[in-house]
Amino acid sequence: MGMRVPCVGAVVHDDAHRLLVIRRANPPGAGRWSLPGGRVEPGETDAAAVAREVAEETGLQVTVGVHVGSVVLPGPDGLHYDVRDYACAVVGGRLQAGHDATDARWVQRAELFALDTAPQLVETLERWGVLPR
Repeated sequence: MGMRVPCVGAVVHDDAHRLLVIRRANPPGAGRWSLPGGRVEPGETDAAAVAREVAEETGLQVTVGVHVGSVVLPGPDGLHYDVRDYACAVVGGRLQAGHDATDARWVQRAELFALDTAPQLVETLERWGVLPR
């Protein structure tokens, strides 16, 4: 096992139980759709990292709730991204793709299934019981 990079992701649903997804500008999964998220900076809590990444990538302010699940994703040069995903609720901001994201949108289940999503994303969300309606 190579070096593990601590990362976080956000599982954000709106009132219609749509899921917030972003199109990634950078690896891993550049050009593919995934959850907002990224690396945890040194000294940063998971919750602070989740809120920061969501704000940077989607323009939305969120409160961070329960830990939904974790997944380890392979990276370049033996790196592994240790991703911990948290349920979040939007409390402000305006949806617009930002830093590290080329697009951001709310999707229903059928829309999510039609997108070119990151590997294992749909299966993982299904296992955790957090797919959109």
